[in-house]
Amino acid sequence: MPKTPEQWLEQAAPEKKTGIFKLFLGYAPGVGKTYNMLSEAIRRQRRGEDVVIGVVETHGRKGIAELMGQLEQIPRRKLEYKGTVFEEMDIDAILARKPQVIIIDELAHTNVEGSKHRKRYEDVLEAQDTKIDVLSTMNIQHVESATPTVQSITGIQVRETVPDWVLDRADEIVMADLTPEALQTRMKRGDIYPLERTEKALSNFFRRGNLLALRELALKQVTHSVDRGLETYLKKKNIDQNWGVCERIAVCISSNTASQQLIARGARMAQGIDAAEFFVIHVNVGDELDEQERRSLTANIRFAENLGAKPVQLEAKDVAKAVAAFAREKKVTQIIFGRSAVRGWRQYLYLNAIQRFLRDAPAVDVHIVNQETR
Repeated sequence: MPKTPEQWLEQAAPEKKTGIFKLFLGYAPGVGKTYNMLSEAIRRQRRGEDVVIGVVETHGRKGIAELMGQLEQIPRRKLEYKGTVFEEMDIDAILARKPQVIIIDELAHTNVEGSKHRKRYEDVLEAQDTKIDVLSTMNIQHVESATPTVQSITGIQVRETVPDWVLDRADEIVMADLTPEALQTRMKRGDIYPLERTEKALSNFFRRGNLLALRELALKQVTHSVDRGLETYLKKKNIDQNWGVCERIAVCISSNTASQQLIARGARMAQGIDAAEFFVIHVNVGDELDEQERRSLTANIRFAENLGAKPVQLEAKDVAKAVAAFAREKKVTQIIFGRSAVRGWRQYLYLNAIQRFLRDAPAVDVHIVNQETR
């Protein structure tokens, strides 16, 4: 019997293994995470997708409540804890309903005792594993690795956190962005908190300096996600090429004190290029260093760290091959080698090493810098 068009389509389309997890990330309350998430959910519903709300917190904001009214909501589960009744998202009711898309606000939330999972992100991952697409929200201060920095900036201890590996599970991270000035204006209008709380909020968490720093943290998180996504794409498509969309600078050093000239040059280049990553590479070829050489190498690495570099120690017999492999792996775009005033066979060995690097390395700009040996 010939196959129907539906059967051919089902055969041609790969089976969906997990749901798509999309996270709307912000740097503070009120930047528009939940509003953007609900707006996308409504657009998807209008395109014919089955979209429901698992949990959304309005915090008294009328705009959020109006958007929620356009979508089906799964009733919350009531749980009693220490004499008080709490309402939590009902993950089992969501799985039984089997929607195409579920909206789960506030990813970092800790569920009340008696819930199926301790943390809401565990609910999200279970829904994703059952092939349901998830839209969720979170602020940067709840990313586990960022909490110490956030505390030092704001003086506020963050108690609810999400492990960094959960963000790595997200298929897409979208930044809900608003300038600090615009956010403060929204605060003064009473769009975020009631007006009686506005003055206190603006003089504490919502100070302009705090908002600038938190916004930068969030932008870096999204940048990391974009870089990871591009790297995954290149590997999936077997593209062995550095597209150079992000500058990465590397400097090769030895135990010679003259290496600090190269490090300083690399630091100036990195500072002149916004968001450039900066590596300082030393290759240990197995030779025993004397006490003076060890001290010099340690001083060089400390100097590199002070200038914002990421020191890298490689173990290899072939320096050129090891550095070329590192440049390929880390998508280095510019690399600096030092050159001292040597002649004869030493000059031949040096030029030969550079040629072998160029042969094995990806497309990368090479800078040869003369060193003053001391």
